[in-house]
Amino acid sequence: MSAAGGDVLQGVRVLELGNFITGPYAGMLLADLGADVIKVERPEGDPFRAFRDGQYSPNFVAFNRNKRSVRLDLGSAAGRDALLRLIDTADVLIENFRPGVMEKMGLGWETLHARRPSLVYCAIGGFLPGSRYEGQPAFDTIGQALSGMLDTFLDPDRPQVRGPTISDQLAGMYACYGILGALYARQAGGPGRRVDVNMIEASMSFMPDFFASHTREGTRMNSTTRASYSHSFAFECADGARIGLQLSSPGKFWEGLLRALEMPELRDDPRFASRSARIANFDALSEILRERFRTRPRGHWLDALRAADVPHAPVLTVPEIVDDPEFRAAGSFHDLHHPAMGAVRALSRPVRYDGERPPSRYAPPMLGEHTAEILAECGLPPAQIAALENGRPG
Repeated sequence: MSAAGGDVLQGVRVLELGNFITGPYAGMLLADLGADVIKVERPEGDPFRAFRDGQYSPNFVAFNRNKRSVRLDLGSAAGRDALLRLIDTADVLIENFRPGVMEKMGLGWETLHARRPSLVYCAIGGFLPGSRYEGQPAFDTIGQALSGMLDTFLDPDRPQVRGPTISDQLAGMYACYGILGALYARQAGGPGRRVDVNMIEASMSFMPDFFASHTREGTRMNSTTRASYSHSFAFECADGARIGLQLSSPGKFWEGLLRALEMPELRDDPRFASRSARIANFDALSEILRERFRTRPRGHWLDALRAADVPHAPVLTVPEIVDDPEFRAAGSFHDLHHPAMGAVRALSRPVRYDGERPPSRYAPPMLGEHTAEILAECGLPPAQIAALENGRPG
């Protein structure tokens, strides 16, 4: 596949020493752009493999397409030596271990940079450098909690974590962003760089308006503040289907909503007569609109809102999206086939170059599926490869 077809990182080799989400997501983003991503797994594999039993859980599949897997015991001298041979061929290394783990194995930044000065070394951490929490286990909810993000999502009366992992993916996205910058600088003649990203600051960077609102005007935005500012709503209709709206700031969308709902009386209600008044009385407005939407099925409201040019959309479920002909026509999904695990439905990367995005090259790998192939590429003799695969000293 040529770079012109969208594989813009063709020729870049990435070693991913990642588990769960942050490291694997960064690796997958680079793999989707054409990089040769080698997932280096411990003998028992990425723990996400067995997240729902077995070795090919949906959680693992979600974050590991387009990669090859090599199984190495980095606790052994032979495994570390094999990794160093891989380092000699690599452009990027990604790791999301706790601080100090790589150094204890003799594989820290200083050691690897001295061995391969062109290597871009990306360490993804859970906490701020020097944090009192450093060294503790960190997962998505921890990142959301310490960044202020979780506070903005929780119902104050009944706090409950909901929705997808966000801090994990954000850390992976910003890691990819940092890696791409380091690769560009290296191409311009610079050395390999150390790239450090943590879940806390990655999550904070994704909500700059919340921090600006506090530092500029002392406003603490809660779970509905942003919705009130942007006039965003979600309602259930008479048939139980749901609909989402966002009026934003243009007055024409408020006027259009009143026409679509046939509720002109709200125009003269002093609680809703101006945008600032609607923000101040957002809860009351929401309840009035909620009752109105319950009177008709979603199809009626979709037609009325479209006719009034109000920004709206049906609230789709994942099964609805997978089966929707519009997503199918756009190529939002594609099918892969793994020789042992069968069919795998994969999301297509969201980035197109010149209108194109090539399909994934590989289904998510089985544990150690490419060990012999990859180590042979690095020049290890067959006997040494066999010893590593069988867990014997090299």
